Amino acid sequence: MRNYFWQYGTVAGLGLLGVAFGVIAFTLNRLVRPRRPRAEKYTTYECGIDPVGQGWSQTQIRYYIFAFLFVIFDVESVFLFPWAVVFEHFAKAGQVLAEMVIFIGILALGLLYAWKKKVLEWI
Repeated sequence: MRNYFWQYGTVAGLGLLGVAFGVIAFTLNRLVRPRRPRAEKYTTYECGIDPVGQGWSQTQIRYYIFAFLFVIFDVESVFLFPWAVVFEHFAKAGQVLAEMVIFIGILALGLLYAWKKKVLEWI
């Protein structure tokens, strides 16, 4: 039973060591870094041109949703490539084909849902 609790002590020790490393690193960074505050550092940077207007602007949420959908479908479509490479080895197994049909069906349903909600329209 003592060996069992010793394992928790090891995990706790490693956790404390990780926290201590973070605190030491941030403290050393604060002590060593150069500190020269100037008003120019707090202005908005626009490629060397003097800033015009305020630094705050609104962006429509549909652009983020469109990018999010692209990432989802892009990452999920990556799973199709390994399947296509080894498909000839599993040509006789109907289970692999059924799994891929279900996977592509889920992708198609997601795309259909986004199209019906008019998320894919820019204007």
